[in-house]
Amino acid sequence: MLSIRPTMIMTGLLASVLALSACQDKAEPDSSVDTGTSSEPTMSAEPAEPNETVVASNEGIDGVKDDTNAMVDGSVAQSSYLCTPALKVTATYKDDANEVVLETDKGTLSLMQTNDNTNPEVYEASTALDGAEGFTQWRVAHEDRATGVMRMAGADQSDVTTYECDKVGA
Repeated sequence: MLSIRPTMIMTGLLASVLALSACQDKAEPDSSVDTGTSSEPTMSAEPAEPNETVVASNEGIDGVKDDTNAMVDGSVAQSSYLCTPALKVTATYKDDANEVVLETDKGTLSLMQTNDNTNPEVYEASTALDGAEGFTQWRVAHEDRATGVMRMAGADQSDVTTYECDKVGA
């Protein structure tokens, strides 16, 4: 029984040494010792520089200024016009839908294009600008829609008001 005890002690010590050595990190041999380069990337404690700057805003859709012009994928464009007699018109062209939305102090109205993208472009609605009975017609000329003519009438469609309009701004 005496000879079994030293064997058990030696076996226990050997098992402990093996368990401890298995838990330790072992350095892997560097495969590029002769070239002087390391196979592991060098890590920096400094944060990486971002490629893009992102500005977060707490403003919702209500925080957008009233004078913001829209330009989305080339299919929506907004232009402002000053007309004679005195009238300011903001036209939002929705080219994919062949539609223009006219906004004035007299009201807002959506008009549909009635011709096939010829010059002038002609848009019409079967209501007056204020939504009452009548009609509204918007003719815009030149490739960059630089000039426009708006014709409007109320219930008495023989009494037509015509506005000559010039685009303002770029």
